[in-house]
Amino acid sequence: MVYFQVFPMQRDKPCDDRLNNKQEHMKMKIEIWSDVMCPFCYMGKRKFETALKQFADREHIEVEWKSFQLNPDLVTNPGIGMAQYLSEHKGIAAEQARQMNGQLTQAGQAVGLEYNFDKVVVANTFNAQKLIKFAHTQGKQNEMEERLFEAFFTEGKNVDDLPTLIQLAAEVGVDAAEEAFENDEYAALVQADVAEANALGIHSVPYFVFNRQLAVNGAQDSSFFLETLRKAFDGWAKDHPEIKPRPVTFSYKPE
Repeated sequence: MVYFQVFPMQRDKPCDDRLNNKQEHMKMKIEIWSDVMCPFCYMGKRKFETALKQFADREHIEVEWKSFQLNPDLVTNPGIGMAQYLSEHKGIAAEQARQMNGQLTQAGQAVGLEYNFDKVVVANTFNAQKLIKFAHTQGKQNEMEERLFEAFFTEGKNVDDLPTLIQLAAEVGVDAAEEAFENDEYAALVQADVAEANALGIHSVPYFVFNRQLAVNGAQDSSFFLETLRKAFDGWAKDHPEIKPRPVTFSYKPE
């Protein structure tokens, strides 16, 4: 589904006085609600990144990943495959689930992603979300998000297994990742994101919110993400006259 949505709320103000306010105000924030076990979120990430690379003012963009769980009550079960899980969870035939996975595999290949659904370990993603929040404190949130997607969809790793998560964190330069699971602060941050999604009426992911003014739901084409970036940034720049938006230079081939 493609649409613009105007949010009936004021944009967030920095809540930490230690932040450099000038630097903070020089970037437009894009918040992305996502779940590690969502194949469309992985695809949406890649398509958004393609658009961002084309965006002339990308140095003025800040991306924050927000937590979402498609199935918060899921019990991790390495003994069942993704097709069986989808069949049981969605109430569809196993063959239909396999066909859906095959279509997603082809769509992923078109944007350079490798989905190996036969390897996927069906796992609750709450611990993975806590790790993403912890990685944010070290400036590695995007790297952690990417590594978890790859681990889940391509490598068939269990993203609910703490030693596995700690190893994945180390691979992207996140230190002392044990704290993500020992400190209740990160669980609270995940829960706050989920509660905020509910309050905003977000029921499916990926969900991209641009400057708390415009929203895009789903893994849309990069051309649409680029259009939304420009529209949102032009609005943001009106409140920041020191920033002069550059002309659009777009050479992306439609998917």
